[in-house]
Amino acid sequence: MSKTKWTGEPKAKSRFYYGWIIVSLTFATLLVSAGIRSLPSILLVPFQDEFGWSRGGISSVISIGIFLYGLVGPFSAALLLRFGIRKVVISALVVLAASLAATPFISSLWQFELLWGVVSGLATGMMANVLGVTVSNMWFVKRKGLIIGLLTASAATGQLLFLPLFAKVTADWGWRYAVYAAVAGVLIVLVAVTIWMRNHPYDVGAAPYGSDEIVKPAVFKGNLFLTPLQNLRFAMKNATFWLLAGTFFFCGFSTNGLIGTHLIAACGDHGMLEVTAAGLLAMMGLFDLFGTTISGWLSDRFDSRWLLFWYYGLRGLSLLFLPYALDATPAMLVVFSVFYGLDWIATVPPTAKLAGETFGKEKSGMIFGWIVVAHQIGASTAAYGAGVMRDWFGSYSQAFVIAGFVCFFAALMAVRIRKNHAEKPQAA
Repeated sequence: MSKTKWTGEPKAKSRFYYGWIIVSLTFATLLVSAGIRSLPSILLVPFQDEFGWSRGGISSVISIGIFLYGLVGPFSAALLLRFGIRKVVISALVVLAASLAATPFISSLWQFELLWGVVSGLATGMMANVLGVTVSNMWFVKRKGLIIGLLTASAATGQLLFLPLFAKVTADWGWRYAVYAAVAGVLIVLVAVTIWMRNHPYDVGAAPYGSDEIVKPAVFKGNLFLTPLQNLRFAMKNATFWLLAGTFFFCGFSTNGLIGTHLIAACGDHGMLEVTAAGLLAMMGLFDLFGTTISGWLSDRFDSRWLLFWYYGLRGLSLLFLPYALDATPAMLVVFSVFYGLDWIATVPPTAKLAGETFGKEKSGMIFGWIVVAHQIGASTAAYGAGVMRDWFGSYSQAFVIAGFVCFFAALMAVRIRKNHAEKPQAA
């Protein structure tokens, strides 16, 4: 029985939409990428013990990786449009697997810097939030907020699945076996993406979800390097961009840069086992899976500015509570994990929606990529700064309190964003 290729004629409507397979593959890709990005928080103490590197020195590597993870986002958006989702994701997974496979053989800090600060940072950055936004824009007209929320939540789910596994393997067999486990995860996803990933609904003869019109994907026009920079220049003229970038800077400062990188080490300072501390991060991941998915649903129905106000305000309260929780009973840390976890990256769906409303479908992917750069600069600042403050003061409490107050400032910035409609094409 021969297979027929899509010839441009509409197919009979199927009850199953292929876009859900694309969402599942993207979820798995982002999940593994997030799991890999969380691995350095497990390696922080083992590397300090084995190689004698300082907490600040190791944190600087993590900081550079976080920064490059964000910086590559706008250019990733251009590559996704130019070469298609499938080729870009496959290339990123191959590079990531190679950098992981070389990690067990490192012996110097500069080697860790190269593999995790540069190579892993760039590879995982190709599979960051911009990928989720691109998939939702190409495959969905309706339920975009929900899809973005679900794909964003994959980062939390990556922690949920991988952190306890990595911590257990590290405790029982050593950190090198944890890295081998990460390589295996990347290879499994690579095989699935190679077989089933498609770039656009047109490739399977379908219309975007919520539409009846089958259209060819728009051809990317422009320079892969200059176009993202031109979009940045265009966005910088809009006050909404600066407010979104500013709030996202504080978002990164108070999440993956601080808690994602240093919570396990902070718990260790208070006598908690690494596996138990990883379980707290996994619990946050579980609750953020619900929180961020619900946030996507809410962003389809309520004013995103006020959603951001409440998200940042409540996160600030939870961070001010954290130093007390670390000195109190384990039950208080559980309370923190639940409360903070619901809000971990719930800010992404309303931020992405505001970017789309302001800059339009064609530009929002790359411009949101630049907003994510601000997020990662904040995360990079916190990852390095908290490590240095721990070396200076012997405690993370000061870093947690500072992050709590900057979240309150971000909440005030969010309500300053004015309601806006997409810019007209000629405004470029």
